[in-house]
Amino acid sequence: MRSMLVWTLIAAALGATAVRAAEAPVIDGFERGREVWAGTCQLCHAEPATGAPQIGDAKAWAPRIEKGKPTLYTHALTGFTGPLGDEMPARGANDDLSDEDVKAAVDYMVAAAQQKR
Repeated sequence: MRSMLVWTLIAAALGATAVRAAEAPVIDGFERGREVWAGTCQLCHAEPATGAPQIGDAKAWAPRIEKGKPTLYTHALTGFTGPLGDEMPARGANDDLSDEDVKAAVDYMVAAAQQKR
């Protein structure tokens, strides 16, 4: 939980203007993923300054989706540093999330990126 505090402080220092959960897409069948996103993932995935792919951004998500869900799950569960040094902290820096919670959030963000707008 300490790492979650660190990321929260970083987001605040960056002047985070996270998308409010009410503004995040509602997608049938992805309720748990949306809940996890709103509680943890939005700190980075709704703040462009973090370098994380933003919720609903099909262009940013496309190359990640091409790698397949097993890769996305691994990166979200164990952490990942991208080629530009952008960091995806393990479990979104929230050690309280179960594997199923993390996967639900990944599924939700992928679905949001693939929605027709």
